[in-house]
Amino acid sequence: MLDQLPLLPADPILGLAAAARADDNPNKVDLTVGIYMDEQGLCPVFDAVQQAQRALVEAETTKAYMPAAGDGAFNTGIQKLVFGDDSAPLLAGRISSIQTPGGCGALRIGAEVIAAAAPGAKVWVSDPTWPVHIPLLGSVGLKFENYRYYEPDSHGVNFDGMVEDLKQAGAGDVVLLHGCCHNPCGADLTLEQWGVVADMAEQQGFLPFIDIAYQGLGDGLDADAAGLRLLASRLPELIVAASCSKNLGLYRERTGATLFLCRNADSAAALQSQAQVAARRVYSMPPAHGAIIAGRVLSDAALRANWEAELRGMCERINGLRSQIRSKLEAAADRDFSFIEREKGMFSFLGLSKEQAHKLRNEHSVYMLDSSRINVAGVNARNIDALAAAVGQVVKG
Repeated sequence: MLDQLPLLPADPILGLAAAARADDNPNKVDLTVGIYMDEQGLCPVFDAVQQAQRALVEAETTKAYMPAAGDGAFNTGIQKLVFGDDSAPLLAGRISSIQTPGGCGALRIGAEVIAAAAPGAKVWVSDPTWPVHIPLLGSVGLKFENYRYYEPDSHGVNFDGMVEDLKQAGAGDVVLLHGCCHNPCGADLTLEQWGVVADMAEQQGFLPFIDIAYQGLGDGLDADAAGLRLLASRLPELIVAASCSKNLGLYRERTGATLFLCRNADSAAALQSQAQVAARRVYSMPPAHGAIIAGRVLSDAALRANWEAELRGMCERINGLRSQIRSKLEAAADRDFSFIEREKGMFSFLGLSKEQAHKLRNEHSVYMLDSSRINVAGVNARNIDALAAAVGQVVKG
């Protein structure tokens, strides 16, 4: 039976990262996978996470299963982190959540619940979006439509096109939105534009499904959730997929949550039960280690302050890198790269062709996606000049 299955091509991002690792050029530049890297080129462990982890290892007395909904402190903490401590829906009991294996698990559980409520529902997805969105949501039978989002000429959001397309979304449809730090383009909606989306959702009846994987890495924890919170203040229902991979550095611990905003507390409890049943048939029980650590960091005042300070430093570094990259690229390529400073989060399209991206890879050992999407956080003082010089040579021919 198994002999019939062919070898499949590698994931385009992970395969390219593997090629970068295999490159023996000591001056190679790897800007492929979306992982935060520090100035030493390492993915750091937060000090608060290390403290919480040591305390957990010393105090843990069992390896029994977690509760089906996950760690209680984590669920409480992630609800407050996403919606705000003083969120009216949260205080009214209209929000429930379930701990999931990372943001991917959160998206899948959200999709499972949507499919239970409306089998074959249509999901409107931004063009472009994170490549794994469609396989994660489509695996349960949901259908897709694209809405215009990124405009290559302006390197910004084509909001008029987005609105025009989403006028076709109605009751029973789902609109997938990036909460902040859009992956892969880095171009975000303004708060005023979030208000227009809220108007449309109210009038047309579609359900927003918000993926917020980078909260804290754009303009700060509260500012990055402002659009999501605006929707929550006005709409009866929405679903959120949250991840702790980036803002708590828990990539390998697979720590995330699906959150449900509902009309009332009874509906919130019903949605949590639906999510737990969906989780049971997908992965059965949630992993413990990362969520317990995150729950401790979010609930302990000293650990929380320590974590927020370190996260602010990461955010400031990314925004500082954007300014440096712009300056270096403009000097080397004699082209306008000011859009890099206007974007948020870890990603940016450099506006290069597929052929130019291949030339950078093959002739200069500079690795970025064929779309010229780079991980801004992969740039540091040791490789920024090599990046700029290579781009300059390729652009000038």
